[in-house]
Amino acid sequence: MTTTATRPRTLGRLGSDPLRTALRLDAVVTGANGAAYLAAAPLLTELLGVPSGVLRGLGTFLLVYAAGVALVAARPVISAGATEVVIGANLLWAAASVAAVVTGRFDLTAVGSTWVLLQAAVVAGFAVLQLTALRNR
Repeated sequence: MTTTATRPRTLGRLGSDPLRTALRLDAVVTGANGAAYLAAAPLLTELLGVPSGVLRGLGTFLLVYAAGVALVAARPVISAGATEVVIGANLLWAAASVAAVVTGRFDLTAVGSTWVLLQAAVVAGFAVLQLTALRNR
């Protein structure tokens, strides 16, 4: 009888692990969005119709969330439970974004409504990618 030791999937090449890639992409895009909200809140307020204080709060939250997603992706073996939390949070964010537009939570401009719905679609897309990759492991 011969046995062969195998190593768990690790960081490897970009794209070699679809789940890790989906989580990393989520972290990068979310972090960039959060940084933009923090850095450009006064400019974005007029463009989007969201108060600058809300944008700063969202920006801070998104940076912290992005760091958490990056940590999940950086583990040598990605936790299924942690990934499920990320997927759930992404779906919740997407639903809350749509609800904010539908209910008129903010006095969004046309650009603001479009932006919120587009980013909701992107975040929901991340959730689908992550769920698909998790199921295919």
